[in-house]
Amino acid sequence: MRNRLIYTLIFGMLSALALVAAACSAVPSASVQNTAAPTAVSASAPATATPASSAAPADISGNTVRLVIVPSQSTAGYRVREQLAGLSFPTDAVGTTNAITGTIVGKTDGTILSDQSKFQVDLRTLKSDQSMRDNFIQRNPLQTDQYPYATFVPTSAPGLPLTLPASGQVAFKLIGNLTIRDVTKPVTWDVTGTVKGNTATLQATTTFKFEDFDLTPPHVGRVLNIVDSIRLELNVTLQRE
Repeated sequence: MRNRLIYTLIFGMLSALALVAAACSAVPSASVQNTAAPTAVSASAPATATPASSAAPADISGNTVRLVIVPSQSTAGYRVREQLAGLSFPTDAVGTTNAITGTIVGKTDGTILSDQSKFQVDLRTLKSDQSMRDNFIQRNPLQTDQYPYATFVPTSAPGLPLTLPASGQVAFKLIGNLTIRDVTKPVTWDVTGTVKGNTATLQATTTFKFEDFDLTPPHVGRVLNIVDSIRLELNVTLQRE
């Protein structure tokens, strides 16, 4: 039961991070990389997977488990496809931060206590390879002076197996509410990762359009145009308290 709960909490943490991701996702600044157009990673649920975890009241009676993000071993970021002046091919703008905090609380029956689970990313710390972009994004699309954080609250994790070994790989979806500035929308993350004992290392991605969170695509320097798609990426380590 303890291992099952740990897994359930793990996906919840990702969702919160997603927050970060969410936040980051809204930020299209970036380090330029020559890569193929990004596509959202869909995680295939194991054959034995069954829907698990759903939001519940703050009833912490019985056995509960708390999982916390390890910031020094975690990053949240955004990726946006752009076309730069002087280049004949598109590139990816990438911004990241490790200013991620969060806790997810769950019960041994697989229930996530959403009112006690939350993840947060400091958008003021997002960095790319161009400080001009970073400053523009913080001033305009994200308005970090007024809205410094992006948050994510997990509510469910379809595809998360109810019975898992003490260690091994996992693949599932994490659903929850992401808030960027003053807009809150439901998002779904595709999650994959590895669990070993009380520690889980997870990767999660989600994609949405600028308009979904009332964000304005940035126009900076030599950027000719930007694809209207923000991909949030999380690489996090969760530790059981």
